[in-house]
Amino acid sequence: MIDTHAHLDALDDDSPTVVERAREAGVRRILTVGTDVEGCRRALELSETLEGVFAILGIHPHDAAAAAPGAVEEVCRLQGHRKAVAVGEIGLDYYRDYAPRDAQIRLFEAQLAMAADIGKPVVIHTRAADDDTRAALAAFPGRVVLHCFSSPHLLPAALERGWYVSFAGNATFPKATDLRLAATQVPADRILAETDSPYLAPQPVRGRPNEPAYVMHTLQALAIVRGEEPAELEARIERNAAECFGLP
Repeated sequence: MIDTHAHLDALDDDSPTVVERAREAGVRRILTVGTDVEGCRRALELSETLEGVFAILGIHPHDAAAAAPGAVEEVCRLQGHRKAVAVGEIGLDYYRDYAPRDAQIRLFEAQLAMAADIGKPVVIHTRAADDDTRAALAAFPGRVVLHCFSSPHLLPAALERGWYVSFAGNATFPKATDLRLAATQVPADRILAETDSPYLAPQPVRGRPNEPAYVMHTLQALAIVRGEEPAELEARIERNAAECFGLP
């Protein structure tokens, strides 16, 4: 199994221990995410030292106002690393509004342009910003991953445009019936799973810090609602991730 989105540097336990627990649970590959320039460097360091770990590099919309001049260019330089597989997580967050919306849009568009130029997929964070997210992605020519899917209103666009849809632990929560319904509608070749560690631990371990090993709970929940065998869905998700991110 693969965890397509984790923040290993945000976990309390040391990364080698977390990765070993994931391996014991059957999770062989982890994509760890940098959300600012320093975080991107840490993600690459982890990818270099830990087997099965790859890096997603970008500047989060929360940091749109604080990003230093040249930050996007530095992330672009870091994307040249052999284990950097995507641009992300990038996007818009109008729920927290930690950065002015115009600054978020400018940063989002700059990173979309970078991803298009270097030919890498984008991993999208969107919250309370469906319309502007959809508009920004309208002309993007590459692969799109809707990370930690929580915007059912974006599902029609995702289905029409062939975006990947990634489900996290919140899809297992008792009241998340809309997310589980969405999971039944995503084509087999476009579904992904993640933890977003250390956030959103799945229902069976809710209340604990999330970690990559727990993606297996999300896999089980997705398999149930889709009426599939967990092993078959696991293999499908692994193939999807390999195709989307260009993994070996």
